[in-house]
Amino acid sequence: MAGRDELSDQSWEMIKDIVSPYQPMGRPRRDDRQVLNGIFWVLCSGAKWRDLPERYGYWKTVYDRFRQWRDDGTCEAILNRLHLKLREDGLMDLDTWMVDSTSIRARRAASGAGKKGDRKNP
Repeated sequence: MAGRDELSDQSWEMIKDIVSPYQPMGRPRRDDRQVLNGIFWVLCSGAKWRDLPERYGYWKTVYDRFRQWRDDGTCEAILNRLHLKLREDGLMDLDTWMVDSTSIRARRAASGAGKKGDRKNP
């Protein structure tokens, strides 16, 4: 049984070929599923990478893999596959998949206004 911030067997099978491609030679990598679970733990908890529990592996390995997957498009490929699966199952309507900017509050300084107590911009 998977924990709240860990992939179930069914979820892992859905993205395994994207995250963990066949590696015929070279040094064996740390288990990609374990690393992905570590990434989820950090993202869900909001903790620092260095506070990652040892069961997920060395924090630097998990962080480096996260950066690699983010930069090489692996994260985007996972999201695309999940969107496709949700659409096929009828669980996602593209008309409701959006971000509404009216729900994001910006501070006065974000629009160029001065900060409170700032004597330069009264």
